[in-house]
Amino acid sequence: MIYTHTDMEHNALMQTAANMCAVARTAPKTRGKDNIVTLVLTGEEKDALAERMLFVSEREYGGAPNFIRRDAGNLRAAQAVVLVGVRPACAGLSFCSYCGFENCAACAEHGGHCAFMTIDLGIAAEAAAAAAAHGCVDTRIMFSVGKTAAEMNYEGMDNVIWLGLPLSISGKSPFFDRG
Repeated sequence: MIYTHTDMEHNALMQTAANMCAVARTAPKTRGKDNIVTLVLTGEEKDALAERMLFVSEREYGGAPNFIRRDAGNLRAAQAVVLVGVRPACAGLSFCSYCGFENCAACAEHGGHCAFMTIDLGIAAEAAAAAAAHGCVDTRIMFSVGKTAAEMNYEGMDNVIWLGLPLSISGKSPFFDRG
């Protein structure tokens, strides 16, 4: 059997995406409480997210050039995107207030976001980016992809805070010279 570079690059990309999800899952978490979730989008689902980003760009900035439109182009150029997210939860601390509320109970009561959960998200996303680098697959952590993903209403993923990591195997990273 003959495998073309296209076949092998697709296999490498999807294996890297799987590894990224695994390292996000095993990344350190506050008090050992795991609220991290991951999704991998390819094909039509990835393109639907890029289209939604263009809608958000127009809604937020009109026709003016902006980072959301630029990042939508990056997502279109990517073969896949790994979404790393954190479900709403509180660390359960009585002494903190990093979220802006007096304590975790007040944060939960007012629908706030626990600062430690977003720290956990950052650690998980960075671990995923390191896995992509280890697999020699180009990526970049993008807030705009994640923020738009929150509007996509993925089943069972209500109120998740997302970060997006588009993946590319190509002769030149689409995430480097971004204008």
